[in-house]
This record gives sequence, C-alpha cells and structure tokens, in this order.
Amino acid sequence: MDNKGGMDVDMVTITRFINEQQRASGGTGEFTQLLTALVTSIKGIANTVRRAGIANLYGVAGGAQNATGDEQKKLDVLSDELMCNMLKTSYSCAMLVSEEQEHAIVIDTGKAGKYIVCFDPLDGSSNIDCLVSIGTIFSVFKHTGEGPVTQADALRPGTEQVAAGYALYGSATVIVLCTDSAPNMFMLDPSIGEFVLTDENMKIKPKGKYYSINEGYTKFWDGPTKDYVNARKNPESGSPANARYIGSMVADVHRTLVYGGIFAYPAHSKSTKGKLRLLYEAAPMAYIIEKAGGLATTGTQRVLDVVPQSIHCRVPIWLGSSEDVEEFLKCVEKYGSDHLQGTKLEA
Repeated sequence: MDNKGGMDVDMVTITRFINEQQRASGGTGEFTQLLTALVTSIKGIANTVRRAGIANLYGVAGGAQNATGDEQKKLDVLSDELMCNMLKTSYSCAMLVSEEQEHAIVIDTGKAGKYIVCFDPLDGSSNIDCLVSIGTIFSVFKHTGEGPVTQADALRPGTEQVAAGYALYGSATVIVLCTDSAPNMFMLDPSIGEFVLTDENMKIKPKGKYYSINEGYTKFWDGPTKDYVNARKNPESGSPANARYIGSMVADVHRTLVYGGIFAYPAHSKSTKGKLRLLYEAAPMAYIIEKAGGLATTGTQRVLDVVPQSIHCRVPIWLGSSEDVEEFLKCVEKYGSDHLQGTKLEA
C-alpha cells in the first residue's frame, strides 16, 4: 500500500485485480466482462438494501413464492431482475440459473457467451425486515458443449466450477471471490464506489471454536447430528464451543471462513433432502471453503462431487475447518451412514 496524505494511491480494486488476472492467464476478456457485470449488480443490490426502509421495499412481493417454495420479498424480485439484466447484457453468458426462477434462462444467440452462472440474488431474505446481514451467492461454469445450451448443461458437479463467490451486505459490503485459488476479499469503499482488496489468499483455521446450526430442529435430527452437537456443547475436556447462528447462509459461512469452526444445515426428518440448494448455495460455498483449506461434506460424500439432478435440488451440508468437519464424519462413522438423514440426494 502506497499511502500518501491518507490516500492509497496504488490500491488494488476488484476491477484492477480482475484485469490483472485476465492478462496473466492470456484470456479473451469474456470472463472479465462476466465478473464486471456481477460486481455492478452487487453494487446496485447493496445500495438498494441500504435504502430499502426509506424506499418502502420491505415486505412480501404480493404473496408470491419463488421456484423452491420460499416466500419472495420485494428485494428478492428486484435483485433477481437486476442480476439477470446485467448478466444478459454482458455478452458473456450462455445461461442463467436463479433461485427466483423456476426454469433456467437461456440467453439469446445474439447476446450469448460461453459461461453458465447460477446465483441466489438475495440470500437470507427472511432477515431483510429486521436488518440482519444478507448476501448474494454465485457460481460460474464454462459451457463446453456444442450446439444450443439446455438446462441439462447446468447439471454439473461443483468440481467443474471455474469461479464462485459471495457478497455480504453487513456492517460493510464485501465480495469474497474465488477463481481456482484461495479466496480474496474486497471491501466496498463508498467514498470512491469501488471494491478494494483487503484480504488476500484467505485461509480458514484448521479448527475453530464456533459451531453454527439451527438447534430449533433438534427433535428432528438423526443420531450423528445429535451426537456431534452434544459433543461440542459438552466436551470430555476443555471448554465448550460457542454457538453462533444467524440464519443467513452468507453471514454464517463468512464468519466460519474468517474465525474458523463449522456451519451445518443437515437433513432431518422434516426436511429429508436438506434445505440448501446445491447449484447456487452449497456448491459455491463448498468451493470457497475448500480453496481456503477447509472441508465440505453432505455427511456421506464431498459436496463438490454431488451431481445435481435438477437445477433446484437440495443437499445437506457441513462445511468449515477441516478438523471440525472430520470430527463430524467420525460421528457418522460411529453410527453408520444408514443412520444419517439425506443419504439419498435425488432431486
């Protein structure tokens, strides 16, 4: 950092970072166009979230539900429209998959590029009205097939992602971006309207002191889940782990990445396939955590190895510090995977 008179005159903005990555890889610029469109969308969403109360954007969007049955908020709809429009006109996308849309959106040939983008435009929207941190999650695949793209082209395991990331709208607005290496974090500087690199090559601690899970579902949990959480609360030695649960995946996973620990949304008897969607929630977050040195599992397999059977299919997930996730897998081994909910991951 070259700081003169209180100003960094050699700051690494996300735009500069993306351009440097393109130059180093010898790319054509199409991927840069895609990421630039995502950054612009995130800036727009961040601004709208900040003004939501003043602009009367709280509340439900006419009683509507999205493609996965969740209640749509006004900001859900606006965020989805903004991202779709920005990505369509970036000339870099072949297809879009959004949590808010029942079907994948195939881009017209005249505007089509070579990437498939899957996204949750406003994760944690049930928390909007009470001002809890929310976010945006995205995942990028490269379309390698021949001929017109179809919805089936999005049904690929997370190992094939070429990039993943999320934005967090909290006490500050940040983007965590991962492109085949450890994630980097950029914080929005409102004085210049740019995201500035603040944390490079982020690494998660091997073990953390926090666990994050909705204990309101305890009565529906399977044996391994109950056993693991009880062991964190009542260890044979040492101090108990601290429970932290926000209910916004972006916020919970971001804390887990920064401080270490484990985040879980397991399947249970009332939600036998889990709740989080694979393509635009579980897979991108698993990609980021693994690139940071952590682990992500369904309990029976690596999340990134799961092949989706539909664009909105759900999976159970446990992710975070490697030692914490391995401790959970020991509980699964103790009981046997047949005692774990969500072992069948069909759509």
